[in-house]
Amino acid sequence: MLNRAFTVLVDRLPLPSLRVQRWIALAVILTQAGIAVTGSIVRVTASGLGCPTWPQCFPGSFTPVGVSEVAVVHQAVEFGNRMLTFVVSLCAGLVVLAVVRARRRREVVVYAWLMPGGTVLQAVIGGITVRTGLLWWTVAVHLVASMLMVWLATVLYAKVSEPDEGIDTVQAPAPLRWLTALSGVALAAVLVAGTLVTAAGPHAGDKSIDKPVARLEVEIVTLVHLHSQLLVGYLALLVGLAFGLFAVGITPAVRRRLFAVLAVVCAQALIGVIQYFTDVPAVLVVCHVAGAAACTAATAALWASLRTRELVSARPRSTATTAA
Repeated sequence: MLNRAFTVLVDRLPLPSLRVQRWIALAVILTQAGIAVTGSIVRVTASGLGCPTWPQCFPGSFTPVGVSEVAVVHQAVEFGNRMLTFVVSLCAGLVVLAVVRARRRREVVVYAWLMPGGTVLQAVIGGITVRTGLLWWTVAVHLVASMLMVWLATVLYAKVSEPDEGIDTVQAPAPLRWLTALSGVALAAVLVAGTLVTAAGPHAGDKSIDKPVARLEVEIVTLVHLHSQLLVGYLALLVGLAFGLFAVGITPAVRRRLFAVLAVVCAQALIGVIQYFTDVPAVLVVCHVAGAAACTAATAALWASLRTRELVSARPRSTATTAA
């Protein structure tokens, strides 16, 4: 019955154009990445327990209350980040309505439904993070999950942009597509190592003296070296991928995405080096999280561009092979 009611509701909505669908899908990427960035602001301002409970902000209240134990600025920063969840949820809901109303193919609809589902899961993870007093591994899971949502949202955008009619085509040989997937795995390892660096670093998310936040008891220099070496491996895979793609010939669209990935990864590495030699200033932490989201989106876009859906009359040049 609920499914039927949902179908009736959707059918009453105006039919969204492809352009509108793409704009909504882009908004999903930006909001998923944006809430990760605002989460880093919560962390570096030590506002992680500005709302000390969840789903309420304070016991008996969903909004901040005037208490001397928690500074107003910390309450405002944390509560503001929580309110952004509604913006993320709105965009996630809109993309579902848009693709269902437009009768998009099943693949697109499945990716669209992952957005509200993942947003709910992220909210639950955030609640666990607060209830455990910002336990370092819960914070790490929270960030990695955010990056996963950015990856899925980017693939969704690519799928929305493709025509439902037509055939699947590949823009590079299978070994290079597997190499692209491997670079995504390497990126995941870099992200996980980065969360470990943060867990042992100076930004705990809260500065309470009575109940200090538990930290990862590992030498931070060791973790930094692990993080940087994994980044070198990730970049090396991308460089090798670039040579391979140019050797077989690639379309302008793939070339643009390849250059974008290399650019954002190099910029991210530079930010990391500056962080290391400047004792991890708060503003660079925020920039680094934004860079992580950019690297994730760029890698996902490159991966998605190597297997596309094309109209029969607009098949790519001979370097592309029709998928079986």
